[in-house]
Amino acid sequence: MRHLPYFCRGEVVRGFGRGSKQLGIPTANFPEQVVDNLPADISTGIYYGWASVGNGDVHKMVVSIGWNPYYKNTKKSMETHIMHTFKEDFYGEILKVAIAGYLRPEKNFDSLESLISAIQGDIEEAKKRLDLPEHLKLKEDKFFQVPKSKIMNGH
Repeated sequence: MRHLPYFCRGEVVRGFGRGSKQLGIPTANFPEQVVDNLPADISTGIYYGWASVGNGDVHKMVVSIGWNPYYKNTKKSMETHIMHTFKEDFYGEILKVAIAGYLRPEKNFDSLESLISAIQGDIEEAKKRLDLPEHLKLKEDKFFQVPKSKIMNGH
């Protein structure tokens, strides 16, 4: 994709409720407007990069952009799995994502187990690629920085 790295941000909304419950791999979902505003020529599939929630730290992530053929979605979605354990849900927070690279096209799976296995493989591959210098520098991009004037101390 010509647009990489690609940066986007939006409020975290409730998804289908499958990531955590069925897959054991929680995802943060963007609202339709963010998905609808993706570049027209972006390929569906699995990407990797960096993400932050609110004013939090920047973590490695994988993101699925597409129709989720296993679940036969009728609406394109963008679901981000952040490689970090959060203590609580963060619906309503602003999710910032910097997509660094493409892993694979989306595809259908014959079982939930094979889908989970593929996602786990994607996560491992993304971890390796994000350790490369050209991707590590993206973690420090000003896109993730909070302007000093915007920092609040609880009031």
